[in-house]
Amino acid sequence: MTIELRLHESIPLETAIATINDQVVAPFNIRSKNGVRLELSGAADELSKAWNAMQANVILAIAVIYLLLVVLLKSFALPLVILVTVPIAATGGILGLSLLNLFMDQPLDMLTMLGFIILTGVVVNNAILMVEQTLWHIQHDGMASADAILEATSNRIRPIFMSTLTSLFGLLPLIVFPGAGSELYRGIGIVVFGGLLLSTVLALFFIPPLLAVLMKRFQPTSPMGDVTEEMTAPLSQTA
Repeated sequence: MTIELRLHESIPLETAIATINDQVVAPFNIRSKNGVRLELSGAADELSKAWNAMQANVILAIAVIYLLLVVLLKSFALPLVILVTVPIAATGGILGLSLLNLFMDQPLDMLTMLGFIILTGVVVNNAILMVEQTLWHIQHDGMASADAILEATSNRIRPIFMSTLTSLFGLLPLIVFPGAGSELYRGIGIVVFGGLLLSTVLALFFIPPLLAVLMKRFQPTSPMGDVTEEMTAPLSQTA
């Protein structure tokens, strides 16, 4: 026997599925006998498959970003410092979504989940700027690691905040302005907004110390050449 349900447009599909599972499916399966079972299909089944695929895509996105950074930085350790911004950004996205739900109902639907994938590729840019600038100072200016990190941080603060502020102001219309279809894209906007804001602020406090600790144990190689050779060349010429 098939029972077809048509939801009111104001009820999110995820909310309806959770309610049916808690109040109908679970009690029925507890009392069911003689091989009788109850299962959801149609849009509910497709949503479950899409949700599982979305979780796998987040892991795949992080893996692809890590491999690209390994190729660009020629190091397996430095990309880990950059990827620290990903969980920070995810925390900011969750906090932004929770704050939005204090004023209006915004479920964690598929489009909102898509915002976390977008966020993964956006928030690493600021950390890449800081790490690459540090390697550039070590290679071309012959600076010590600590001095290079401080100089790179001070040089990159202004462009980081300029690019971040333009992105944040560009996302505001998705979050604030009402209208037809606004409930579909508001989730993406608030996730990217909250994650980008929190990761930008905290990256300035997390990336330099982690980079300093890492560079004491590992001698990185810059994409432009061998840092060790560049640092030892001035010393050999002086001797």
